[in-house]
Amino acid sequence: MSVKAKYQPVLDLGTALKIKNGTVEESDGVLKIKGTTKSQYEKNILWDKIKEIGGNEPSDIKADIRIEETDPAVYHRHVVQKGETLGKIAQKYYGDSSKYNTIFKANTGQLKNPDVIHPDQELVIPRLS
Repeated sequence: MSVKAKYQPVLDLGTALKIKNGTVEESDGVLKIKGTTKSQYEKNILWDKIKEIGGNEPSDIKADIRIEETDPAVYHRHVVQKGETLGKIAQKYYGDSSKYNTIFKANTGQLKNPDVIHPDQELVIPRLS
């Protein structure tokens, strides 16, 4: 199996995330990938996929993944879907639904009540310190 075939799920994830300026090159048994994600969250899920396939320190892949988001306080920007709550969103990004108030506080310019969000609102998901 080629290294590219081994890491095809990473390349597929990059396509799904709409990675910008992406390049893929395979030489001497090493896959070199490069591109820009929208946020730290997307970069993290790409690295998680790389580690899932190649282990914590894979030697057969080199990845240069940059982040488009320029605000270091922003972990991701999330567009609310029908049926979501701040708790569900906090669970997705932080693994802890009780951190919903962190998201609420970062979005008080558009949210007045943590129990009221609407589809298509774009919420800032702040980095946890």
